[in-house]
Amino acid sequence: MTVTRRSVLVAATATPAAGALLGAPGAWAAEAAGPAGRRTLPLRDGWRFALADPVGATAATGEYADPGYDDSAWREVAVPHDWSIERTPTTEHGTTSGTGFFPGGLGWYRLAFTLPPECAGHRISVEFDGVHMDAYVHCNGTEVGRHPYGYTGFAFDLTGLLHTDGRTPNVLAVSVRNQLPSSRWYSGSGIYREARLVITEPVHVPRWGTCVTTPDISAERAVVRVRTDVQNESGAPAEVRIHSRIVDADGRTVARTASTAAVTDAATETHELTVARPRLWDFTDPHRYTLETELSVGGRTTDSYRTGFGIRSHRFDPDEGFSLNGVPAKLKGVDLHHDQGALGAAVSADAVRRQLTVMRSMGVNALRTAHNPPAPELIRICEELGVVLLVEAFDCWRTGKNRYDYGRFFDEWCERDATEMVLAARNSPAVVLWSIGNEIPDSTSTAGLAMADRIIDAIRAADATRPLVIGSDKYRRLPAKGSAADLMLAKLDGLGLNYNTAESVDALHAAYPRLFLFESESSSQTSTRGTYQEPEHLNTGENHTPGSRATSSYDNNLASWTMSGEYGHKKDRDRKWFAGQFLWSGIDYLGEPTPYDVFPVKASFFGAVDTAGFPKDMYHLFRSQWTDEPMVHLLPMSWNHERGATVEVWAYANVPSVELFLDGTSLGVREFDGKRTTDGRGYLETTEATGDDKTVTDGPYPGSYTSPNGSAGKLHLSWRVPYRPGELKAVARRDGRVVATDVLRTAGDPHTVRLTADRASLAADGRSLVFVTAEITDAHGVVVPDAEHLIAFDVRGGALAGVDNGRQESAERYQASTRTAFHGKALAIVRAGTRAGTLQVTARVAGLRTGRVSVRTTPARQVAATPAAAFPPDPPALPNLPYADASYSGRPDTLPAAMLDGDPATGWSNGFTKAATALLPAFTGARPEDWVSVDLGRTRTFDRVAVGFTVDAAHSLPAAVAAAVWDGHGYVPVRGLQVDWATVSDAPTVLTFAAVRGSRIRLTLTSAHPGEARGAVRISRLDV
Repeated sequence: MTVTRRSVLVAATATPAAGALLGAPGAWAAEAAGPAGRRTLPLRDGWRFALADPVGATAATGEYADPGYDDSAWREVAVPHDWSIERTPTTEHGTTSGTGFFPGGLGWYRLAFTLPPECAGHRISVEFDGVHMDAYVHCNGTEVGRHPYGYTGFAFDLTGLLHTDGRTPNVLAVSVRNQLPSSRWYSGSGIYREARLVITEPVHVPRWGTCVTTPDISAERAVVRVRTDVQNESGAPAEVRIHSRIVDADGRTVARTASTAAVTDAATETHELTVARPRLWDFTDPHRYTLETELSVGGRTTDSYRTGFGIRSHRFDPDEGFSLNGVPAKLKGVDLHHDQGALGAAVSADAVRRQLTVMRSMGVNALRTAHNPPAPELIRICEELGVVLLVEAFDCWRTGKNRYDYGRFFDEWCERDATEMVLAARNSPAVVLWSIGNEIPDSTSTAGLAMADRIIDAIRAADATRPLVIGSDKYRRLPAKGSAADLMLAKLDGLGLNYNTAESVDALHAAYPRLFLFESESSSQTSTRGTYQEPEHLNTGENHTPGSRATSSYDNNLASWTMSGEYGHKKDRDRKWFAGQFLWSGIDYLGEPTPYDVFPVKASFFGAVDTAGFPKDMYHLFRSQWTDEPMVHLLPMSWNHERGATVEVWAYANVPSVELFLDGTSLGVREFDGKRTTDGRGYLETTEATGDDKTVTDGPYPGSYTSPNGSAGKLHLSWRVPYRPGELKAVARRDGRVVATDVLRTAGDPHTVRLTADRASLAADGRSLVFVTAEITDAHGVVVPDAEHLIAFDVRGGALAGVDNGRQESAERYQASTRTAFHGKALAIVRAGTRAGTLQVTARVAGLRTGRVSVRTTPARQVAATPAAAFPPDPPALPNLPYADASYSGRPDTLPAAMLDGDPATGWSNGFTKAATALLPAFTGARPEDWVSVDLGRTRTFDRVAVGFTVDAAHSLPAAVAAAVWDGHGYVPVRGLQVDWATVSDAPTVLTFAAVRGSRIRLTLTSAHPGEARGAVRISRLDV
């Protein structure tokens, strides 16, 4: 829903010190002037902020709410604002990996403003789209209300508390208390969504006062039913004329009607309008109409109210799946948490649009708001882009998942918050489902049945046109008949499943034929952009080496509850009745960094795209399955590897045939087979045993996921390629014609910083954002995949809003002027200035050619008044010396530093064990080769190394050891290496070689039993 925005003469002032006279107020940004009636003023500039307590253990004190309090020393901020993202990641103040190691605490906001005499006699309220969390709002020293839930909007009536003489300042004071942990993910802290003043005449449409439905749609006509609430706070009965007019996207009136109602206090009027030959809102043509509501009394307009809506029908059928406007369609969905990477939770329409545009390019047509009601900006942009929405209410009910989460407030607030969620989104054509919660502990208890009734009743009272579901991990096995889990399903229209096997999905469909089913969370495969490990294994181990904590992008790093992306897609694809899936997750998010729980790993690994918005290989897997435009994508993403290595090369494609070339020489053609589901839908897949489902015990492919049509196979093509530098090219063909290519080239030495902006122009309003990608390239423009240079950004004509690189393990600040490259890339998010002209971004790296990009900025009608903050540089901290490193560490308690701690009971190991998952058995294996190193930080002479190797059931002596010394540019193999092998576990094995000068030494260790549990290598002591 959108509301008409018109101006009111309002001025912002700095809050005066107690007893001080108010100085001349500066002009406050106001909207375009309009006739009498509704006026809306965004509350963005002029706020003062103080972090009173970084923990939030203390309660809010009243002195900050006093209108005479001197806040001149407080920091000036613009709203939306998230104070947590401004802080340096830390293990203090109650932070956890789940919160991304960002603090919360107790913060205060104050805003002073004057109102002109024209506002006297009007109704004035303040609206907040979201404050996280536990907010108390004061106006001129009076507490006007509290709102605990951080993810729903709220409003308070300020009429009678405000000065309207044009001289006396009014002071809004908002306390925000975010004690951690309050969510299982990064929540952000503060007034992180938009706020506004709404000024109306006594006869007006109240907040969320229109409800638009389309009960009858055909090609010839659509019936639009409009229910309008009218509020009369004049104190006298009034004859109110209610006008409804529908306008299409081109501004043409397509239907109108009016009626008169006698309104004493409040009334509701219903209109039915007919739109001829309606243009439907759809995935590919998301056309929207606008309802213009006008109230008049005695011929004078008292209110104008605008409501965006769309004409469309949708259906979820237990046997036929999902359809939009009568056309069957799979939900090709993703789950998204609400943070926007380096911007934190502070909502920006530009950032939301960028995220959703990237998702749309992957083929996404659906979004689940995980696990809370969304910002209005997200709803609006989904409407614009043709993305349907599952809007979710809660992550817990009475039983919380964290000490300070919503469970504290559920009993008092759940109906109000569920109602607010629905009222804020019910007129959106994008919204097709309401979810009462996600993985709710109470949902399978007897007490939870009554809790569910309260939420369901509140939702259905506000909107009865959409199905109700829950997202659940409680139904991986059939519940007992008559149990609370069974009775809960009787209350719902559909069931969202989190990480169910195909076997359990089929069992639920048979047992509950009334329910439609879909995957509310699918896959949860983890990956790091540009990182690859052991494609021959379906379930690889995590690297616990500090600085290298990452997971493989071969779709093969899984937690105990998760499944590969390929498995999740096939499970959904093969069942016509399955409504679709929501991939967990579309984009990496701050917090919940599974599989790691250690500082400074602060972002998740689940996304198909990283926090900087750079696609990972998982993005291309789903693009190959969800889009029709011909494509092919090679992984690994780069062609820089160890000489002598054999590289497993995959191709994701949506065309039948791909040929691979290395420097023009064909390495062979690989082809998908054309197959059909049991209901006749075509798809591409190889035909081979996949080994990805231990629950399949019979049929032609035991141990592999087998489709209902009896087939098994993979969604990628593969080659094993002996590495040599050059050009690797994939050529995709359909019917013998080349329709897509992908090319990888070996990168040379770093040479240049290349900058690319995601738009050519933007408004000079002080708020609009441009996203600038920085790439470290060689002299020929090829991205250097291992580049980790520190990039210094400088902006003229604007300001930095944040920097990122997509790396999950990083202690770098997001609000800084520097960022290290990660796999050759970084991102600068740049905010426009307030003067039209040119915005220029410069990126400098020591020793490389400087990068520059310019973007045109155009005049804006309204500009930000709050100065942009200047960000300092934030170079990574230098390691303590001597510093031990390794290519791989198999467990969090066997890190490289243990080689140098002098304790023989501790040590480094590359051995790992992966627990069994629902589909895969446990796996223990040895890596063929790994290296360890020691950096002394100064040049010295090396000629001897003593190594204590552990020999036990899980570790063996290596088959071979090689040594190399860093000469300032690279590692150079030593000469004359002699190895005197120890004969006892942990006794010194001594390496001697010709003396050589350097600052680091590296040992490369070859397993004596690669692939076997006993073949891992452990070093208890390393003496250089």
